[in-house]
Amino acid sequence: VQLVESGGGLVRPGGFLRLSCAALGTISGINAMGWYCQAPGNQRELVATVASGGRINYVDSVKGRFTISRDNAKNTVYLQMNSPKPEDTAVYYCNLKGWGVGVGNYDYWGQGTQVTVSS
Repeated sequence: VQLVESGGGLVRPGGFLRLSCAALGTISGINAMGWYCQAPGNQRELVATVASGGRINYVDSVKGRFTISRDNAKNTVYLQMNSPKPEDTAVYYCNLKGWGVGVGNYDYWGQGTQVTVSS
């Protein structure tokens, strides 16, 4: 499975930006798609995930500002970033992890897309 991200770039504080991640290939079994971010000098950390059954999880710092959604027919996950702050500046990585019969555990990462929040 290959994860292809798009939508990063420069955005002003208080603006909006939408990230997309398409999974190319067959996704098996129970899984979750999500977004993680990594700022310079920091570890990669969770932003939001959405499970194949619909359960959604956000890190506290983005609750009320970011919205994750998923189109299972397109194997695509989105991150709508509203009212971003300069501290949201990071490389954003798409992730797909899960388990499938005959496949076992799997964990895929996208190449990352830069998001810069600045006026």
